[in-house]
Amino acid sequence: MADLFDFERAASLYAVMGNPVAHSKSPQIHRMFAKQFGMHIDYQKIQVDVGGLDQAVANFRAAGGRGLNITLPFKIEASRLVDDLTPRARLAGAVNTICFEESGRTTGDNTDGVGMLRDITANLGYAVSDRRILVIGAGGAVRGVLGPLLEQAPELLVIANRTVDRAVELERHFSSFRCLAGCGFEDLAGQRFDIVINGTSASVRDEIPPLPVRVFRPGALAYDMMYLDRPTAFLRWADEQGAEKCADGIGMLVEQAAESFYVWHRRTPDTRPVLAAMAA
Repeated sequence: MADLFDFERAASLYAVMGNPVAHSKSPQIHRMFAKQFGMHIDYQKIQVDVGGLDQAVANFRAAGGRGLNITLPFKIEASRLVDDLTPRARLAGAVNTICFEESGRTTGDNTDGVGMLRDITANLGYAVSDRRILVIGAGGAVRGVLGPLLEQAPELLVIANRTVDRAVELERHFSSFRCLAGCGFEDLAGQRFDIVINGTSASVRDEIPPLPVRVFRPGALAYDMMYLDRPTAFLRWADEQGAEKCADGIGMLVEQAAESFYVWHRRTPDTRPVLAAMAA
């Protein structure tokens, strides 16, 4: 069952649904974006119990909600609840943005990948093309970022996961990209990478994925898709292991939010002041 929220301002009602969701900074980010255009939006956080997403989305839609962001652990499930999928959401098999159309249909999109790519390349200044990339995890969050990363033609992109079958499944799902390989953590021994991306929820538990030492090439970037009010366990470990740059997912959050904002409003916000506010 979803937490109660204000139904009175439904004409400008947006929200993020997830579990947990109390820590989400999406409401602040979207309000700052809206302020750039002199708009008012009511953007809320809605905690949804596992098994309750379908009903929560239906309730939100009935209240007149205009758009939803979907976060862990519901991104794959959300892809099955919408009428239409954008090409990038279809490729990912996961949805993080839902648009409620005036026609009554719902469209699912995925802005995670473009958000991460913008953060890594534009904000952090790291190239993806011709680089060796390791992505840890095989859940809905990872599904959303693989397409845009692979389209940049890295030298190699490896997906490592505790359950090897899930990593291999993603390798098959994205089989049109020849530079992709799925494996278990034990298969990483002796391999080194330019960019290592943690797409697991281990950081929420202050845990580190079972990575081998010396996984970072000189000048490497360690990137955690999660964000906390302190460096995550993965980023602390990466710093000790010699990663040149360590970054959490706050930049990705802002950049994917900007893409969601465009999907809903057809206006492109300036992310620079929002990134600065989040860093402060």
